[in-house]
Amino acid sequence: MSAPAPAASRALRLHPLLLAVLCAWSSSTLAQQAAASGGSSEAASLPTIEVRGSGSVAERKQLPQTTASVTADAAANSINVTDSSDALKYLPSLSVRKRYIGDTQSPLATRTTGVNASARSLVYADGILLSALVNNNNGNGSPRWFMVAPEEIERIDVMYGPFAAEYPGNSYGAVTEITTRMPQQFEASIKAQYAQQDFSQYGASGTYRAQEYNVGLGNRSGALAWRFSVNHLDSYSQPVTYITAASQPAGTTGAVLAQDRTGKNLVVLGAGNLTHTVQDTARLKVSYDFTPALTATYTLGFWQNQANADPQSFLKNASGATAYGSGFSSNDVDQQQWMQSLELRSKTGGEWDWQLAASTLSASRDLTRTSTAAFPAGQSGGAGTIADASGTGWSTVDAKGIWRPPGSAQVISFGAHVDRYTLATPTWNTSNWISGGNGTLASDSRGKTETSALWAQDVWRLAPSLKATLGARYEWWRAFDGRNVSTSGNTVFAVNQPQVSHNGLSPKASLAWALADDWMTTLSTGRALRFPTVGELYQNVLVNGVYLQANPNLKPEKVWSTELAIEKQLQEGQGKWRISLFEERVSAALISQSSTIGSGVASYTQNVDRTRQRGIEAAFERNDLLVRGFSLNGSVTWVDARILENKGYVATTAGAASVGKRTPYVPEWRATLVASYKPDDRWTYTVAGRYSGRVYATVDNTDINTHTYQGFDGYTVFDARVRYRVDLHWSAALGVDNLTNRDYFLFHPFPQRTVFAELKYDF
Repeated sequence: MSAPAPAASRALRLHPLLLAVLCAWSSSTLAQQAAASGGSSEAASLPTIEVRGSGSVAERKQLPQTTASVTADAAANSINVTDSSDALKYLPSLSVRKRYIGDTQSPLATRTTGVNASARSLVYADGILLSALVNNNNGNGSPRWFMVAPEEIERIDVMYGPFAAEYPGNSYGAVTEITTRMPQQFEASIKAQYAQQDFSQYGASGTYRAQEYNVGLGNRSGALAWRFSVNHLDSYSQPVTYITAASQPAGTTGAVLAQDRTGKNLVVLGAGNLTHTVQDTARLKVSYDFTPALTATYTLGFWQNQANADPQSFLKNASGATAYGSGFSSNDVDQQQWMQSLELRSKTGGEWDWQLAASTLSASRDLTRTSTAAFPAGQSGGAGTIADASGTGWSTVDAKGIWRPPGSAQVISFGAHVDRYTLATPTWNTSNWISGGNGTLASDSRGKTETSALWAQDVWRLAPSLKATLGARYEWWRAFDGRNVSTSGNTVFAVNQPQVSHNGLSPKASLAWALADDWMTTLSTGRALRFPTVGELYQNVLVNGVYLQANPNLKPEKVWSTELAIEKQLQEGQGKWRISLFEERVSAALISQSSTIGSGVASYTQNVDRTRQRGIEAAFERNDLLVRGFSLNGSVTWVDARILENKGYVATTAGAASVGKRTPYVPEWRATLVASYKPDDRWTYTVAGRYSGRVYATVDNTDINTHTYQGFDGYTVFDARVRYRVDLHWSAALGVDNLTNRDYFLFHPFPQRTVFAELKYDF
């Protein structure tokens, strides 16, 4: 880390209506990204927004969902990508809460779900589940994006809503399918990337750097194809948290006066979790064609992370030396995770096809060592805890079939699914948090969930311009082996939680009507059951010695979603536009609440009786606008998200209420706008903007102060990228994220202006 940087200037702000006006200005030419101008071998320079577009997962599987997509070439041209989640940056209504380069806690937010609801969406890579359905939060429930390096990706498709019977109820936010490449001949690549951020906020300032390297090799020889990729990341973060207190410790100076998210006065004593992370990923994918119509694919992935996080105190004592109050701590993280899958698939394209697939993702090592001794002595050793999440993971098995009856206008697909999720998170006391072994057990949270399902879907073309899709999914779910242990002094409290089970049917229906060759209207509705995760049921939380007990009696969320989508294709491949009206009603919504206890934050989950989210989303793209090679795309989303009934609410402040308030973490407005100019085969220039309105983190919307640690700002962030193809092998790029240096919080302080430089060689 370099010397402190000067204070950052306040970023420009842009109201969502301005982005909406820009969108409306181009509404007559809303479009999908076409191929690059001038005969370039690459795809278009913008992220390709598709609705059931050619080559998308939705089209290949004949799924009824609205789909937005981005191709690998489009992302390389126009997006500053450091991990696979970055490729989603400009797709409609999506947001990944990524706090710094290398962040392992990056959940996906969708149209109607927020940044702390990771189990309300699904992320797959080649059919392997990356979503960590062991929890529903923005921590250990975040998708394992790091298991797929950006250089492996061929395309990403995002499908909105729970309208496909193939997917479980967690799909009601969105399903993200990452498709990786397989070579057709020998290929090799190497990429180096450097990023630098100058950050200044409260009393913290500094320059924080990251460097990343990727090497890929692949080949096809007859029936055998393989691809191997390794990725190395070395990254330093800005402060991720702040240490706060009601007043400044006696005999010290330097604390920064502020207010908490409810408007109460507090002081900021220092910055926390300045994280240095070193990560390595390796992934091997091998396929073999037994016959032209039968292929087996095996995937093996490995990821490891060594990270340490330290605080920075703002306090000085009378002699001018650094001083510390309570709440300061450091931690070291040591993680290893493995991913495997085996798939056998037929691809005759005839009357029958089938697929068998099994996958597993688990932590072989996951240790977090945290200091509990007072600083500054605690920096170099002393008492602490060791949290061990080794063994946490999941496995899935799927069998799928497809029947195309001869002479029929129907395509019938069906399948069976089994999964199991395991949570194991014992925390041990230790005499030396840096190098000591396990001492006495401080706490433990364990449990398992298991789901079995049968599903079927019938796609029936009733007429040349009319297609109906009917489907249903029946699921049997149970949670078992739940156990919680907590300690208070020398007393141990152990609870074996009861086994619970639920089951239910989720019907789906969709009707698509082609009004003309270039017009399509689709009405979809569907029910989803989102069962509680093992973490929601069994994971305890410890804050300042206080345990919040797990709740094994949570009920599943019951969701009804409906969408009306209208799409218009423009002439001669100039693009398309889409408008979607949607409504989602949730019974027994599982909503995580955060409460401040002392200087820490505790979370708990409750069933909220009824919520309703309804809104409108417009997505567009226009190619060769005004001049050849200039493209414009974007989206605007408005959502009215409300709590309709909440019998279990307990007022946190006098006169507070939750009924009629906004559903936590869902902004009213979101918008994106991306402009790209590709004058020839070598150069691509891109400027992009992302907007989100403020959100509330509480069911009673009492967190009224947004611009503070633990608050949630609205924000407008502009990005830029210039890419140059030197020749057939070499390419280089320069980019900036948060161009105007916007200073904002999404609970955590978010990155300020970050500059990227990239060099790549392809063989």
